[in-house]
Amino acid sequence: MPLRHQPAPPTPWDHDLDQPTIAASAYVHPQCSLIGDVQLGENVIVAPNTSIRADEGAPFYIGANTNIQDGVVIHGLEQGRVLGDDQQAYSVWIGYDTCITHMALIHGPAYVGNECFIGFRSTVFNAQVGHGCIVMMHVLIQDVEIPPGKYVPSGAVITTQQAADRLPDANESDRTFSHHVVEVNQALRAGYRCANDGICATPLQNSASNNGSSNGARAMHQNGQAAHPLQADIVDIIRQQLRQGNHIGLEFADVRRFKVGSWQSGPTIAIAHESKVLTQVEQFLADHPGDYVRLLSIDPKAKQRQLEQMIQKPE
Repeated sequence: MPLRHQPAPPTPWDHDLDQPTIAASAYVHPQCSLIGDVQLGENVIVAPNTSIRADEGAPFYIGANTNIQDGVVIHGLEQGRVLGDDQQAYSVWIGYDTCITHMALIHGPAYVGNECFIGFRSTVFNAQVGHGCIVMMHVLIQDVEIPPGKYVPSGAVITTQQAADRLPDANESDRTFSHHVVEVNQALRAGYRCANDGICATPLQNSASNNGSSNGARAMHQNGQAAHPLQADIVDIIRQQLRQGNHIGLEFADVRRFKVGSWQSGPTIAIAHESKVLTQVEQFLADHPGDYVRLLSIDPKAKQRQLEQMIQKPE
């Protein structure tokens, strides 16, 4: 029986029997252990043979769109806490859009920021890893604070603050790879949820069959609708516009309206969280499969359009 929703056991330091809190959009594989006061945000994926055990140190927080891969262990000491981004105390805090990859160990007190990558079999113990850090394979990080945006090479042992402060900055290719891993795992999360839903899985299988290969299958949204994944050039445009501080808007038109240039307004996505913006754009495309859709970039200060880009035409 999977330990997916097991409460923390009563102990001399905690009698509350806290249970995991799992966002509805998250996917937790039944072959993982999830124990105690663990908070999983939206779109988190937890892979098989993972142990997230808040029975000594607690609570744990894992942010939106983060992936916890096979064999990861997350645990914490009874003593010691870190300050989460919500200014509350946690044994382990892991931010959004972060990759904790195969066989890594995060042992609290520990803080891992947003958009980080923790490589295979690396260990973070009694330490803080700032936003946007890239930590490669077989690394030990202990008793230090890694500044934001740093690169930790494979095999590094970082146990003094001096060594942490000397680390080089991560480069753009490292960050791009980390974003790619997040996107791949979001597709896996959607696929696993879809596989558990016969209504969803049938059109996915049909799509794969019609394309002659599973590589042609469409991504599936939680409501069972199929959507083409965004093309890489569109993703790059969205990223560039968000970095410039612009908002992303959407417009749509059916065939008749398109011929006369009469576009209908869709949502303006007034957030800067890249993964959430991409998810909302893909969901909008799924909701308008028979329409032309164009993407807008809007300068929120000048309230002017900076870009109009067609991103969908009816099939």
